[in-house]
Amino acid sequence: MTTTIERGRPGVRPVKAAPPGRRPGRIRRIGLPYLLLLPALVLELLVHLVPMVIGIVMSFKELTQFYIRDWGTAPWAGLDNYKLSVDFNAPVGEALLDSFLVTVAFTLLSVGLCWLIGTAAAIFMQDTFRGRGLLRALFLVPYALPVYAAVITWVFMFQHDNGLVNHVLHDQLGITDKPSFWLIGDNSFWALLTVSVWKGWPFAFLIVMAGLQNIPRELYEAAALDGAGIWQQIRRITLPSLSPVNQVLVLVLFLWTFNDFNTPYVLFGKAAPEAADLISVHIYQASFVTWNFGAGSAMSVLLLLFLLAVTGVYLALTSRGRRPADA
Repeated sequence: MTTTIERGRPGVRPVKAAPPGRRPGRIRRIGLPYLLLLPALVLELLVHLVPMVIGIVMSFKELTQFYIRDWGTAPWAGLDNYKLSVDFNAPVGEALLDSFLVTVAFTLLSVGLCWLIGTAAAIFMQDTFRGRGLLRALFLVPYALPVYAAVITWVFMFQHDNGLVNHVLHDQLGITDKPSFWLIGDNSFWALLTVSVWKGWPFAFLIVMAGLQNIPRELYEAAALDGAGIWQQIRRITLPSLSPVNQVLVLVLFLWTFNDFNTPYVLFGKAAPEAADLISVHIYQASFVTWNFGAGSAMSVLLLLFLLAVTGVYLALTSRGRRPADA
């Protein structure tokens, strides 16, 4: 083992040189995290990135039912599928625009109600009372249930003749003049919104409740001593402290709700009513019902670009608003 000693400085201990054999071990330690991430990266590549690239290629082809067996031989369409999708004066583009507007309205209402109910429930659950643990578990039941089982249950509840919703609203409470059709017509939008909020707000409740654990109780005690009421404490302490949590929560809820396919598909089937024609189901119908996979792929790419743009703008705005507070 070799050592080096600095000359001219008395009392300095000799410094041991690093053995040459230890450098590969350090490299192995550095590379171990990447090696552990490799299976997840490979699965992400196979499950998401490869189909995404294939879908983008398909959007530039005239891919109809005549080329399903060998889609690689489909004629090259260029930007024709995109022009068809954004031509709002034509039937295809007009239907896509209507579906987009319905999806925007549905997403804003669903995300807003999920956040509001989840936040209110999480704040209510901060106080200690008998049965709080049981009530927390019950609140999480809609989120824990499988989507298909939960939505099929709502399908039976929305039935016109023997559904629980009409039984309560019409027979028991007398709110409606006659039993309503909830799965067709304009009421289908409100039925879809009800199911989406019912199964979505427990996730907001769970995230907000976790964020509330990081707020020191001393802040509330000091505010109470200064004479601040419950609403002032929520406004001045709770909501500002939950700002980073809410920024992520709202973005996740927005992406999940805007892309939601399972809920409307199970609730209405392949042909959703016009009032509840979400863009995910609309793209499915354009691809697998009319057998125009090229146009459906172009619509999917446009949807992806829209979500990327909204996400980028949202992150830019929220990060810019957070910088002064962090500085």
